[in-house]
This record gives sequence, structure tokens and C-alpha cells, in this order.
Amino acid sequence: MAGKTWLTRGAALMLFLLNWSQCMQFTEITVDPPEDLVIFDPGHLGLLQIQWSPAASLLNMTDCQQYFQLEYFNTYQDRWTAIRTTKRTYSAQFDLGKAVEVRVYTLLRGSCSSGSEVKSARYTELVQKPDSTGLAGTKVQDFVCVFHKMEYIQCNWERGPKQPANSHQRLYFWHKQLEQTKECPKYIIANGVRSGCNFTRKSLLDFIDINFCVNGSSPGGPLKPAFISLQIQNHVKPAVTETLHLQAGPDRQLELHWECPVGRVPKHCLEWEVERNQEGPDGNNLTQQILTKEMNLTLLSISDTKRNCFRVRSRLHKYCANKGFWSDWSHWTCHPDEKVTGADPGWDVITVCVHVAVAVITLLLLSLCVWALFRVWRSRQVKKLDSLATTLFASKSVVTVVEP
Repeated sequence: MAGKTWLTRGAALMLFLLNWSQCMQFTEITVDPPEDLVIFDPGHLGLLQIQWSPAASLLNMTDCQQYFQLEYFNTYQDRWTAIRTTKRTYSAQFDLGKAVEVRVYTLLRGSCSSGSEVKSARYTELVQKPDSTGLAGTKVQDFVCVFHKMEYIQCNWERGPKQPANSHQRLYFWHKQLEQTKECPKYIIANGVRSGCNFTRKSLLDFIDINFCVNGSSPGGPLKPAFISLQIQNHVKPAVTETLHLQAGPDRQLELHWECPVGRVPKHCLEWEVERNQEGPDGNNLTQQILTKEMNLTLLSISDTKRNCFRVRSRLHKYCANKGFWSDWSHWTCHPDEKVTGADPGWDVITVCVHVAVAVITLLLLSLCVWALFRVWRSRQVKKLDSLATTLFASKSVVTVVEP
């Protein structure tokens, strides 16, 4: 019995020593980071090619799989992004107006590490500072692109605060379907200066990164370039909702429904905001905003005689786009039926004032015309009377002498 116990303890000791030797072998593995880290700019306005080589100390290692962890600072999202890959190259998007920061680790997994993952304690890092060319304070500001009705795209920007007069700006763009960068097909001119660019729907593709660069020249030197990357499906602005229907139902219910706006925006991608302006019991207006994915609402009115007005706008919801623009508001529709013709009831006052002014000016012009015609007519009558009087006077002045 004692012999069996002794054998059991000996076997356990042997297993412990074996595991301990394997652990010691595992801990003795040295994993070096990759080498020769470089970044190439193929001229795609921010899409850079990152390349590296495996560590020389690991080239002959065959009993472990070798792969890499790439980390780069995403300048558009302001955070670090990590990618694991067995490849030795990777393409990433950067804002070239900011520093480019990249680092790479080596990862091992296999029999050399007893099946565990081993990561290099150190990493290879590369930091590239942005290009310093361009006059300070000349970079364009507030660059915004709007995909109107999913039919055409309009991009606009504001001048830099220190942009010299007589500057000449240019916009370039690129996406993966283009072999090389292209310039704006149709510039928007405001006060003799380029302030934007118009694109057709086919010029820019959705669900793909589109890189823009706005740079330029001036008598004082080159302008500071601005780099922007976006996807146009996140910048859609639907058209205005033209048709709203409002009718009274039983028990002081109001039934509102509307039609989809014109354009290429899919109906199932839209969400709606309804603004309700209701006259309260004390005569004050109560405003309410309602979000819905339906195209109809049934609401309760305070009273059949109190006025309720509604207007609607739309945008793409989160299941079709990450973000987007609200459309302009529709016209107001009211019950009782006192229609408001504009998007804002205040426009009625302006319309009335304009009509009154036009009427007054018209009356003044007509009065002047009548007065002028009367003067001309009176002048002609006076001339006729003078002519008649002269004729009569001349006929009475003739004396006929008859000799006997």
C-alpha cells in the first residue's frame, strides 16, 4: 500500500516537473516586434499604405504561426484603431492635415508557445508630422456636403479667416472606383469667389469613403489644404413634404396623414417629425414635437373650436444612415380650416404689406397718367380756342368799300 502511494506521488512529481520545464521553455521565448515600418502616400488624399517586415529573429521559426497587430490613431474618430492580420500591408484613412501615428506588434501562436498567444512586449512605431506648407489661417472652414433628395450633391465651404484677396481655390476628390484624383466638375461662385462644388449623383458613390481636398493659391503663397473624408449616404437631405391632409374625426380626434416627398430617398428609410401648434384654453399656443416612422397620426384636440396647426419634416433613420439632415418644414395645415400659405404664418403679414404697397404705387401711377393726359387734352383745347378766336377777329376786321 505504501508502495502504491509512493508511486502515485512520484508520477505527480514527474508531471509537475514536465509542466514546469514547458512553462520555463515558454517564458524563455523572445518575441521581437516587426521591422522596416514605412508609410506610402499613393496620392489618394488620405488613404495611406502601411508596410512592415517580420522580425529577423523570427524568420526561421516554423513551429508557430506569426501574425501582427497594427494600431493607428484614427484622426477622424479621434481614437486608436487596432487590426489583426497575417498580411504585411494595410491601407488606412488619415487626415493629412494632422500627424499620422502607427505602431505594430508581433503575435505568435502554436507549439512554441504551448498553444497560447504571445505578444511582443515592444512595438515598432512611426509618426509622420503633417505637411507644413500653406499660409497660416487660410484653410477653408465649415466644409459641408448635402446629398439633396439623393439626386445631386452640393458641397460648400467658408473662406479661411486670413485668406488673402484674389485667392484661387480648387477642390479635388477621390474614391476607390477612380484611378486618380479628379477636380470639381462645376464650381459654385459667390461674390466672384469659389465657395462650393456641385456633383451629379453618379459622380460620387454611396457606402464608400470619398476623400476631398480643398487647396489653392494666392498672391501671398499657397493656401493651407483641408482634407475631408465622408460617405454621402450619411449626408442626405430629403425634399419638402408637399401634401398634408388633416380632417376631424369623432370625439374631437384629428386625423393627419401626408405623402412621401419627391426624390430618390426610399420611403422605408424615412422618419418624421411632426410639429403641432395648438391653441390652449387660455388663448396661448402650445407647441409639441412628435417623432414617428409612420406617415399618419391620430391626436386628440382640446376643443372643436380651438385651432390646431401641423407641419412635417423628414430625415433618414439610423438603420439606413449613420446621420443625415432634416428636410425643410412643410407648409402649415390647420383645423378649423384656416389655411396658412407659407412655411411660417408670419409670411402672411409680409405678403399683405407687399400687396398694399403695389396697390398704392399702381394708384399713384394711374393718377399721374390721368393727370398728364388731362393736361395734354386741356392744352389742345386752349390752342383750339385761341385759333378760333383769331379767325373770328380777322373776319370782323375786313371792311369792304363800295364806290358809288
